[in-house]
Amino acid sequence: MRLAERLCILQLLVEMLTQFVLESGIPWNTLDVGNYTAGDYAETSGHDTAYDELLQAGVRAEMVLKLVNAGGASDGKAANEDYLSQPVEYTGDTLVDAEKNGVMMSWETPLMELHAKTICPSPGATVLNVGFGMGIIDSALQELNPGKHVIVEAHPDVYKHMKDNGWHEKPNVHILFGRWQDKLDEVRALGPYDGIFFDTFGEFYKDLDDFHRAIFDISNVAQQPILSKPDGIYSFFNGLGGDHKLFHDVYCNVVCSDLQGLGISTEFSQVASDIVMDEKTWKGIKRPYWMIKSYNLPTCKWIKRA
Repeated sequence: MRLAERLCILQLLVEMLTQFVLESGIPWNTLDVGNYTAGDYAETSGHDTAYDELLQAGVRAEMVLKLVNAGGASDGKAANEDYLSQPVEYTGDTLVDAEKNGVMMSWETPLMELHAKTICPSPGATVLNVGFGMGIIDSALQELNPGKHVIVEAHPDVYKHMKDNGWHEKPNVHILFGRWQDKLDEVRALGPYDGIFFDTFGEFYKDLDDFHRAIFDISNVAQQPILSKPDGIYSFFNGLGGDHKLFHDVYCNVVCSDLQGLGISTEFSQVASDIVMDEKTWKGIKRPYWMIKSYNLPTCKWIKRA
């Protein structure tokens, strides 16, 4: 059998697989025994149409799920309550929680430096970072000479680490210790901000969405939104669905749509990574949280009305 014939058969099989997934009611994010999605097969075979069909199906499913869960009952427990109540450990180039989940790792440094330049493009800016972790982005921000640098950190061990390393003594740094949900009044009092970055641990997409609703709130005409209007810049660590490309692409579409509903435009800049993500990268880590070749760095700005 010639190569061209084999490729035609492969494409036909991918089309059949895509239609089977979409028409049989199999969840769009199902993994097979090899830990692959239908999107993985579509992409590796170069079948862009099939991949896009799966992508759009995933976006629709997540949008519907969000509507179904809206206003649902809550048990009153914070998403990251367990994480905040247990110790974390700094081990060289990694910060891990009590279960050896990677909270932050040094391979993120080039990405964090780009995020810092995104939200603080010129000296003297007022910037906010939610989630200190290893302090990678905060160190990068300090190099850019912001006029005011506000950091919200909720974990007591990380807060102690910050103080042990003199962050509370830096003249332009303001540290707010606690969950961001409990510090919004203090955050607002120190703003508004030219740039904001968000990267917490142990929270879910709903928490990210709630944060967006808080910083982009324009319902009170008597006060400015937390992100300066009209020229403020917002970004976040885009690890959404970071273990599979299809998952990541779906959630990038979802967050972009949700932000647009709040009056925010989002542009993703693809950052190619030279880092090889293999077993050595994740040695000692319970679960890899990033396995994709390129990173979609979000730059979010107010939509300017004519």
